[in-house]
Amino acid sequence: MSSLHDPIREGLKRGWKVHGGAHSARPERIVCDVAIVGSGAGAGVTAELLARAGLHVVIVEEGPLKSSSDFNQKEAEAYPSLYQESAGRKTEDKAITILQGRCVGGSTTVNWTSSFRTPSGTLSYWQQNFGLADYTNDALAPYFQQAERRLNIGHWLTPPNENNDLLRRGAARLGIHASAIERNVKGCWNLGSCGLGCPTNAKQSMLVTTIPAALELGAQLLTETRAERFELANGRVTALICRNVESNGALAQAGRAQVATKVIAKHYVLAGGAINSPAVLLRSSAPDPHGRLGIRTFLHPVVMSSGIFAQKVEAWSGAPQSIYTDHFLQTQAIDGAMGYKLEAPPLHPLIFASTVPGFGQTQHELLASFPHNHTLLALLRDGFHDEAPGGKVGLRADNSAVLEYPLTDYVMDGGRRALLSMMEIQFAAGAQQVMPLHEMAAPYTSWAQARAAVQALPMKPRLLKIVSAHVMGGCGLAGTERQGVTRPDGVHWQLSNLSIHDGSLFPTSIGANPQLSVYGAVNRLAQGLAKRLTGRDVALA
Repeated sequence: MSSLHDPIREGLKRGWKVHGGAHSARPERIVCDVAIVGSGAGAGVTAELLARAGLHVVIVEEGPLKSSSDFNQKEAEAYPSLYQESAGRKTEDKAITILQGRCVGGSTTVNWTSSFRTPSGTLSYWQQNFGLADYTNDALAPYFQQAERRLNIGHWLTPPNENNDLLRRGAARLGIHASAIERNVKGCWNLGSCGLGCPTNAKQSMLVTTIPAALELGAQLLTETRAERFELANGRVTALICRNVESNGALAQAGRAQVATKVIAKHYVLAGGAINSPAVLLRSSAPDPHGRLGIRTFLHPVVMSSGIFAQKVEAWSGAPQSIYTDHFLQTQAIDGAMGYKLEAPPLHPLIFASTVPGFGQTQHELLASFPHNHTLLALLRDGFHDEAPGGKVGLRADNSAVLEYPLTDYVMDGGRRALLSMMEIQFAAGAQQVMPLHEMAAPYTSWAQARAAVQALPMKPRLLKIVSAHVMGGCGLAGTERQGVTRPDGVHWQLSNLSIHDGSLFPTSIGANPQLSVYGAVNRLAQGLAKRLTGRDVALA
């Protein structure tokens, strides 16, 4: 792969302003127009638009700057270098494992490219319950269209791999409609290793699109640099204090590494992602007169069912997550019993082995079946019911972020129903055996046997295997300061020169993979910010 074009290394040779980590030393003081915390979906869109408006932009990223030359499809290298807490971030009670990016490009560098606009039902709920009258399909449509053009989001024209087609076939046999997922790729090689960093630059992540565009326009990038806290005075941010981090994400503890960098800007944009963005504000003792900061943090809790087929599935190969069904969202009232979206994730050996339950002979047999294994996942739609209020971001004793997320009976009921739906689809698709990912489950060889067993399983934290790759909320948008942290235009209710531009804005979960929701909403907010700061009209192009 090393012989392929590497836009990051070529940009560095051209003189991009990159400091920290393996690059030049960070200055101890930087003065700029706008400082942006993070480099993922919201940060990348904002950086390109503000740089295009002629502003001097500084981007602060905790993770390293990696590129296609570094992406070798090896899990053991990708997880420690590209993910928060080496892909082992967990909720406070260790009941949910959370996958989030920690590198330049953020989660867009390691996601599976699934792209959905914000569902109409979600927007309607925000309008009715959070005073977001301007968050309508029509108002957001042009911003989605711009993002889709800029990031090459479109229909995936290659037939689905066997892993995804099993979802389509099983659903069809039960009369359940399934559709293709749009993806943000260009010239995809169909390798299937999207979650380990794209080695061909086909994935149109922030790493190869908006961040390079901003750097070409003179933006500065600080890597392996944690945004520790804001300094505040008189309802404004006066400085951002940053610290070096080690390659594993720990704060540097010795020598010159302890020297802080102070970034002084006219305006600040917080886009570190849900969990990390609320944590920065908590470390800053930001005003929170109505107790909204860090609460209503959502995960789309994910439960899974693993099936074994006679034929090879080879779920590691080909485009990941190219088929989905919203049948179990559309058949539930948005504020009724918890609905869920079904998708077919890719499987790789390390992540598979660390996720399936059991030990000894049982786990050995599961691992031996790996080429024949097919897994379905259900994204549970949290945030629309009083018994699914999400979690709360807090700080540990060392000031690192942690999420407390209660798994209520309502959420667990959704998990049980989702397991039943997935198992029925897998048997309909021809599975020889199906095993829900639950510590007390066993492999089942018929739908009747599986249904009876899962209806009897205790749905308890750490027994039911739950993961998440979608973290939303914690700095929610709202039409009044009593309901949220952030105004409808993305500006913090109490800090006049701080905007929040990431998934932490969402007042509920999305009910779909959230990257395109971030792109569309932040595209609109960043264009408005550019206009207010410079008087210039800019757009993604």
